[in-house]
Amino acid sequence: MSSQQSEPLVHTSNGHAIAPQTASPPSTSPNKEGGVKPHLGRISEAQRSSELDPFASPAIYYGESHAPRKPKKTRTLSAIESRGEKETHESYKPPTRRRSHDAQGNAPRRFLINVADTLKLLLSREDTDNNVQITIDDVGPKTLSLGTASSGGYRTFDIRGTYMLSNLLQELTVAHQFGRKQIVLDEARLNENPVNRLSRLIRDSFWLNLTRRIDGSNIKQVGRDPKDWTADPRPRIYIPKGAPEQYEYYTRIAQEHPNMRLDVQWLNEKCDDNEYVRDLNDAPGLLAVAMKHIADTPEGQPDFEGLPFVVPGGRFNELYGWDSYMETIGLLINDKVDLCENMVKHFCFSIRHYGKILNANRTYYLCRSQPPFLTDMALRIYDHIKQEPRALDFLREALLAAMKDYHDTWMSAPRYDPESGLSRYVPGGMGVPPETEASHFVHVLQPYADRHKMTFQEFVKAYNYGHVFEPELDEYFLHDRAVRESGHDTSYRLEKVAAHLATIDLNSCLYKIESDLGRCIRIYFNDRLEIPAEWRAKTHKVEFETSSYWDRQARNRRRQMDKLMWSEEEGMFFDYNTKLKQQTGYESATTFWALWAGAATPRQAQTMVEKALPKFEALGGLVSGTEKSRGAVGLHRPNRQWDFPFGWAPQQILAWTGLLRYGFEDDAQRLAYRWIYMVTKAFVDFNGVVVEKYDVTQAVDPHRVTAEYGNQGSDFKGVATEGFGWVNASYVYGLQIVNAHMKRALGALITWDTFKKATQPEYALEDHGHVLKPFAAKPLHPAAQPNAQPVGMYGSKMATHKSSADPLLDAHKGPELGSPHASATSVALQPAVVADRAVAAPIVADTTAAAYAAASAAAPAPASMLAPSTPVPAIQHPTAIAMPAPLAPTFTPTWALTSPSSAPASAIPAPQPDTLQHATLHPGPSTPVPHVRSHHRTGSDLGSSGSASSVGRGSAKIREKVKKYDELSGERREKEY
Repeated sequence: MSSQQSEPLVHTSNGHAIAPQTASPPSTSPNKEGGVKPHLGRISEAQRSSELDPFASPAIYYGESHAPRKPKKTRTLSAIESRGEKETHESYKPPTRRRSHDAQGNAPRRFLINVADTLKLLLSREDTDNNVQITIDDVGPKTLSLGTASSGGYRTFDIRGTYMLSNLLQELTVAHQFGRKQIVLDEARLNENPVNRLSRLIRDSFWLNLTRRIDGSNIKQVGRDPKDWTADPRPRIYIPKGAPEQYEYYTRIAQEHPNMRLDVQWLNEKCDDNEYVRDLNDAPGLLAVAMKHIADTPEGQPDFEGLPFVVPGGRFNELYGWDSYMETIGLLINDKVDLCENMVKHFCFSIRHYGKILNANRTYYLCRSQPPFLTDMALRIYDHIKQEPRALDFLREALLAAMKDYHDTWMSAPRYDPESGLSRYVPGGMGVPPETEASHFVHVLQPYADRHKMTFQEFVKAYNYGHVFEPELDEYFLHDRAVRESGHDTSYRLEKVAAHLATIDLNSCLYKIESDLGRCIRIYFNDRLEIPAEWRAKTHKVEFETSSYWDRQARNRRRQMDKLMWSEEEGMFFDYNTKLKQQTGYESATTFWALWAGAATPRQAQTMVEKALPKFEALGGLVSGTEKSRGAVGLHRPNRQWDFPFGWAPQQILAWTGLLRYGFEDDAQRLAYRWIYMVTKAFVDFNGVVVEKYDVTQAVDPHRVTAEYGNQGSDFKGVATEGFGWVNASYVYGLQIVNAHMKRALGALITWDTFKKATQPEYALEDHGHVLKPFAAKPLHPAAQPNAQPVGMYGSKMATHKSSADPLLDAHKGPELGSPHASATSVALQPAVVADRAVAAPIVADTTAAAYAAASAAAPAPASMLAPSTPVPAIQHPTAIAMPAPLAPTFTPTWALTSPSSAPASAIPAPQPDTLQHATLHPGPSTPVPHVRSHHRTGSDLGSSGSASSVGRGSAKIREKVKKYDELSGERREKEY
């Protein structure tokens, strides 16, 4: 066999090397010696194109190894002329309406495109607002002819509509960035299902373009701080005293590259002292993070490489706190486990050397943390690597770091309030926050400057260094820093009061940490975890930890949260003001963090779904807060970005997870559907945009948010290359929650209200010839009991239930009976979930209303038949594919279930449309009842509208099975079924 040569690596701008997809081995023919020799001729264009996956990543699709060859010279004028530049009669106008003259081909269509000319023509015709994007705001003809590759560009085909044209612009922009002058482009890449396209871009492009690392290869770029307002900005990095090897490494880099002007500085041992951090503002810099030793230099010096991590958005170079946790959820779904591990290692490095998980690794963040998610983050990763030898050591280090951060940061003054037993966001710091431009606070500081008869700049310097004393300003900036530590900067919920609030979000996180630590120590470390000296907290010096301590901490916090933060009347948790000793009453979506953490009782969870959830649910998901709590806004009271009407990915992610944890799958699916629809709609209509936050009340342009800092991710030219970290994660996570039918509807951009009407029970499966009677199945998720504990999050080892309530984890472990993500087929065939000997009622041979009524009257119902009007609990299953039905049924079908057992009718739950694909047909009282399973229908079989013809095809297969069954003899029948 002839060996295949490996393709060269493609290096990206972030320093990563990607191996292009290798082509097939060259064709061979016999030689005189009886062996084979390769053909030296070039592979044809058609062969080259057919070898390439039309949905390959850009580095492969537009890479050197797959660049199209120059076509043979042709004498046909139309094949070489520029289609957009030819002179025409002055009375001729280009088409302004869509046409329908294109012939449909059987083979996948490909286009031969001159990149520069087509890009210029496309923008001149379609980009009427000159923002290098093609959106629904543009008023061009929305059509462009492209030459097909099979004809050498002679025959043309029209690309129509905003979505396909914007995709063409994106593909041409990427091809231009890769230096391609001519490409062969698959039509499938232009009309790709938008849900699939965005999912693919997140997996193959967005995560890669958001990946950074810090080492000598890029310290010149990442070390320079765009917020360095000093006279001599330069790349600068601070090294903690506990990492001397990094100091030697960066010093060597600075000496080898003097033109870089890299400034390498030691960081003080006590690095979070307020005055020290203030003084560092005169020379701000990057803080070192974890590295790995890769080799030694020829001189014998150790060489290091930075561990890659993911940043929130394209303009960032720093490792951020809770953004990294949210991103981890999506990265794990896309099997990028290494990046997630690296971020946990960076956090452990930060806790060890800087005392906390920082807002970000810049010097002006040394006193400030962010919401803590380390234990949940580590456990999610552990679930993916638990079969590897290093898994337990990874988990041990993460838990040790979380304990130190818990005691030294959140359970110490000033953040811990001993009177309430709850914790607050109270970071250290002095003066004006340096990461914001001083002009941001002009409206606050100018009156004080005038009072002291100083210029604005003079007053800022005097105030920062304590030369003037203004207690009111001290209070203002104390709360301002607390708002920024909370991650919710900014909101009227927290403004001028944040440092006094024991917030429901922070205390839910701490409850989750306490619960996780207790379970992990008990299960993974035999109820005794040794604490090495370097991980012992300053305020809690113990040599080992047991589960009993953490269980007690969790119980105490939960008791105080119930006592001080829960409102039975409003049905939600509120922040608690430790100064005024009362609840704030501000309605915030952070109330659902208690569900995510498992801090709510089942009764509280039910109350929250009934009372609180409707207040926050909007067109595109959950709003951050209610309009009532936000109050009126205007010129002197502008809107805040974490208030109504804006929705953020973290609030959606945690609410979905919390609802699933307590068994509210329908609500989680509905909210996930709304959010994914909104993100997809903006993606389709506005040139592939994915932004930091959305106005969830807007149907047309939810990505346009002008409050405060604007919206990250919307200002791009031609193609969006990164999206935004936690929105990317929320999208792929939400797709794990919705079922297959919902995904198809989302791909067709069906709104939730339309989808809901099309799948209501009254539009159940009806077909010409039969009405199917489903099994009576027990609910997969029984109603929460008053004193029951919530389902655990990490599988059988971490909880008493076999399955976890987290679909992210269950998706990797495979379906289990009782899991919310077990397939509907497997559930229907398990005898444990089928009611005792329940069989279906006789088949009705006609579906007209009169015939159905006559058949019902002829066959009197047994005593155990369940009437359609009987109020019973519904079977809820999050992943079963709902079967579409005729849009205008002539009557509401009756789902009558006949059971020979004496069980009362109220004990048999009413089946939902999702269960209709698993029906038992009743051929007669004297024969055994077979299990007849219909085929699952996907994509091409069922459209989003659910046509009656597609339903008929499915039932025809069932009728064929029934006919075959009737023809079998008794012995053969038993063997067959």
